[in-house]
Amino acid sequence: MTRLNLFAPDVRENPYPFYAALRRESPVCQVDPNGMWVVTRYDDVVAALKDTQVFSSAGLRLASEPPYLRRHNPLSRSLLMADPPRHGQLRGLINRAFTASTVASLEPLMRSTAERLADELVERRTVEFISDFALRAQVSVLAQLLGLDPSLKQHFKRWATDIVGVSGISPEDRARLDEVRGSIDEMERYAQALLAKRRSRLEDDWLSDLLRARLDNNELTDDDLIGFIFLFLVAGLETTVTLMTQVVLTLARRPEWMDRLRDEPALIAPFIEEVLRVEPPIHATIRLTLAETQLRGVRLPAQSAVLLLVGSGLRDEARFPDPDRFDPERRAQANLAFGHGAHFCVGAPLARTQARVVLEELLRKVRRFELRTERLDWNMSLNTRCPLELPVEAVSRPWAQCA
Repeated sequence: MTRLNLFAPDVRENPYPFYAALRRESPVCQVDPNGMWVVTRYDDVVAALKDTQVFSSAGLRLASEPPYLRRHNPLSRSLLMADPPRHGQLRGLINRAFTASTVASLEPLMRSTAERLADELVERRTVEFISDFALRAQVSVLAQLLGLDPSLKQHFKRWATDIVGVSGISPEDRARLDEVRGSIDEMERYAQALLAKRRSRLEDDWLSDLLRARLDNNELTDDDLIGFIFLFLVAGLETTVTLMTQVVLTLARRPEWMDRLRDEPALIAPFIEEVLRVEPPIHATIRLTLAETQLRGVRLPAQSAVLLLVGSGLRDEARFPDPDRFDPERRAQANLAFGHGAHFCVGAPLARTQARVVLEELLRKVRRFELRTERLDWNMSLNTRCPLELPVEAVSRPWAQCA
């Protein structure tokens, strides 16, 4: 039997029929690239995410810092890739600095930014949604949280895209690897300068709160703080920008939901949850087996890289009846889109709030979205799945300009 290649163009364009075949025939098996193991069923993905004694988050370093990169990546030293007890220590510090009140305090900024960008979108009519709207909306939030310079948004996006895309680069592609190393160098220098500036003068932002944070009288080290900056810049851009992009892509492909959501605003939150289920921004996560184990009767050797296919688990027929049908009114929405267990994403409330606010403002201004391309090109990454560009036409509501 030929192994499935996750980076094959037809798989990347629409992986879900291939995932369904794996769930039926080989729910735990080896695939390419590199013969890594994949786990495709919902219950098995959850079980692996819970079992940190066997399935270590250090596996993510294989994606962010592969041997052929030949350069350390501060993201690999972050909370995302730590196991207990270190993960608990770092999580305790970040929880103190990143509270529900932080998210609530950011909502007015989110709304004013989304309203302004929606007005621009309607005025221009045809836009590339990712760069013209989603990226700008999210950078404004990260600027408030971390004290970033919003004018550098294109640099931030390039850095995030390069770091997330390491896993999709061939070891022989030396030019592309050099570009990624350059992005990591630039981002690390920027993070160091930002940290030095905050140490000299604390301000009313999340990074200053982290510098003030204490847990058991232990302070965060500079490496920890730089890892946090990398994590929140990369995750904050990639996951939330992708979520906003998938929301608009869903509306373009299912235009009937524009009127439905305007008529029934109570469905906005379930709509976003169904987008997260059908097209999760974090498409997969990697774990490293610390000991030999078995899953579905399949032997996984110690030190095996295991790709937990969240995008497959969220379409598992055993968990979600008629899983390929987009249905915000379905009751079973047990979502893995932001992880599960100890590594459930601390930024999930922020991403959900941003998506809700953006959707509400777009519904006020835009009657429908129309795709302006026959075929989308997708990023190359083991962890995320997002169009590289989303050209759309925004047809305004008759009263949008004077609302």
